[in-house]
Amino acid sequence: MLKIGSHLSSSKGYLHMGKEAVSIGANTFQFFTRNPRGSKAKEIDPEDVRKFWEFAAEHGIDVILAHAPYTLNACSKDAHTREFALMTMEDDLRRMEYTPGNLYNFHPGSHTGQGSEEGIRLIADTLNRILKSEQTTTVLLETMAGKGTEVGRSFEELAAILERVELSDHMGVCLDTCHVYDAGYDIVHDLDGVLEKFDRVIGLKRLKAIHLNDSKNPCGAHKDRHENFGFGEIGFEALMQVVNCPDFEQIPKILETPYIPDAENKKKSYAPYKFEIEMIRKGLFDAQLKEKILQAAK
Repeated sequence: MLKIGSHLSSSKGYLHMGKEAVSIGANTFQFFTRNPRGSKAKEIDPEDVRKFWEFAAEHGIDVILAHAPYTLNACSKDAHTREFALMTMEDDLRRMEYTPGNLYNFHPGSHTGQGSEEGIRLIADTLNRILKSEQTTTVLLETMAGKGTEVGRSFEELAAILERVELSDHMGVCLDTCHVYDAGYDIVHDLDGVLEKFDRVIGLKRLKAIHLNDSKNPCGAHKDRHENFGFGEIGFEALMQVVNCPDFEQIPKILETPYIPDAENKKKSYAPYKFEIEMIRKGLFDAQLKEKILQAAK
């Protein structure tokens, strides 16, 4: 069964996210553990979690993906920034045990001029300080586009981090289709070759989640600008190859595609996820998708 969902707001709790996921045709979802800027997290209500799991069991939701704030940087040259990332991630992993056995994804960070080797060392050091043998959460390194001094722009860099993590059985990878394409991995013309390299360098057993995004940029641009499913440089057919890959059947696939802006009111925009999920499930590209989203919003 296809496991597909989107990024959702966590402001109203777990049960609300579960109901919203089902309302858009999803059977998994992603959420920020706290404000994307990394501020204090909202307290978790155990009763809300209990009700969510009851609802999830009734609607086929068996895995969810938490996303750390984008602003964390575990390999900054600034010690305070690194310590903030460590404390935030440590607290997130503690909170993740309210929903045991799920996934926690983060951006490895930017080495800020120290060099990728030092960045790799610092990221691994952070992970070695926060991972616990008794935890049930799997922590995921996200594949990055390679803009600026980002670490994780290649499979080799991710593998180097994993090799240095002592409790590596608690680790995995989230493959972002936009990021790997922007990083120079041609999943349009050589998906099999890219996956073969991933398996050789990292191991497909490490692949635990997929961010299913199109890209506004050509392969190797190193820019990281998401586009709606099928409307970018990767395109519908190539993305559907990822969706339908037998190796990925049990892997949650998360849409992080842009909201559709209102043509008349620039302050308004609309979530595309219900329409994109329906299109993906049908397996047929709808060139009028964005127009239909705007029409439905009226």
